[in-house]
Amino acid sequence: MSTWPETRARALYSALLWLLQPAYALRLWWRGRAEPLYRACLGERFGRYAEPPSAGWIWLHAVSLGETRAAAALVDALRAEHPAMRLLLTHGTATGREAGQALLRDGDRQTWLPYDTPGATRRFIAQFRPALGVLMETEIWPNLLLAAQAGGVPMVLANARLSEKSLRRGQRFNAVLRPAIDSVALVLAQTDDDAQRIRAAGAHAVEVCGNLKYDLTPDLAQLTRGAAWRARLNRDVVLAAITREGEEAPLLAAWQRAPHGDTLLMIVPRHPQRFDEVAALVRGAGLTLARRSTWTDAPPDDALHAQVWLGDSMREMALYYAAADVALLGGSFAPLGGHNLIEAAACGCPLVMGPSTFNFSEAAELSLAAGASLRVADMDEGVALAAALLEEPVQLEALSAHALEFASRHRGAAARMARRMLPLVTGAGLSLRA
Repeated sequence: MSTWPETRARALYSALLWLLQPAYALRLWWRGRAEPLYRACLGERFGRYAEPPSAGWIWLHAVSLGETRAAAALVDALRAEHPAMRLLLTHGTATGREAGQALLRDGDRQTWLPYDTPGATRRFIAQFRPALGVLMETEIWPNLLLAAQAGGVPMVLANARLSEKSLRRGQRFNAVLRPAIDSVALVLAQTDDDAQRIRAAGAHAVEVCGNLKYDLTPDLAQLTRGAAWRARLNRDVVLAAITREGEEAPLLAAWQRAPHGDTLLMIVPRHPQRFDEVAALVRGAGLTLARRSTWTDAPPDDALHAQVWLGDSMREMALYYAAADVALLGGSFAPLGGHNLIEAAACGCPLVMGPSTFNFSEAAELSLAAGASLRVADMDEGVALAAALLEEPVQLEALSAHALEFASRHRGAAARMARRMLPLVTGAGLSLRA
């Protein structure tokens, strides 16, 4: 039962979101200039659907590309337990929705997650009446969770993580967030530290299951193609992987200061809407540029001689890691908490991290302890270390071997999570045994 302050706080939160609906719709339309998928099925964003209501779905929400890729292993594990499962897959971003199409089978459904107003979330729950809801990682939406509770939908927060910074920020909005977190039936945390912080945020049933991203298997075709690119280049390659705004300019400056000979620099930005911006930064630095989007299979001759490659494609990180001799982890050289370093390890790519890895703190520490990665204080040190490693092939080979072993050792989270979810689904009246 919510207290009066909590009820009032949620009413204010809901009123603010209701007032901001026109701005939200305009923002989606604006983003649709570069990514047209944002303009598709706008009614779903507000809980409006053309088809009649249905029921019995296993609903999984993966907001963006990273969560969707991690969810693939969980979907496979759930299907192994229940081959006839009908999957309802929701997203918040265009990259997530596009990637999610690969997870669908006949009878499955994909839709946008509704905007978190009471009306939109109630309509969503009434439309699909899921037998189980699964939110990935950090997705806590107060009205959505309370609508699910009112509709009798058991909710799981899977692959859950919570940094100390996010915990402190969330505590400022305790009156809105705590009842929502309290309504979650089960939290499956990545690490012991995540579990402790999530309990402090108000969750009760919290268990540690590991990180789904260890269960991802790199695409073999991409690994093969990346290795072929590297052989054809016949020169060293340094990859700046999943870079964020504010990192590319210091990277390019450090690159031009450090001796690197004929080494190719590959830059793969995190967000596709920034591809043109990063291309302009490279050209502004006076460096010759080749863009991945300008060829299909093998790079043309002029690309082989460029000083910088821009990885302006989606879902090809395994290809870039396979083509690289060493990678700099984006998001870790600005105070952004880093990105998933597990994929680099699974591809056997030696990794250099900056100081900011709070979003993946345990994975970063385990990787360092396993000899799968190295840490530096800033971008200048990162570029210098990457250049130095190119002169030490024995050390690079050892880092690669340690990375592969590290990624393999921590697999199994998907099966553990699927097994823990089954009793909740059975309790909702859906048999998971075919």
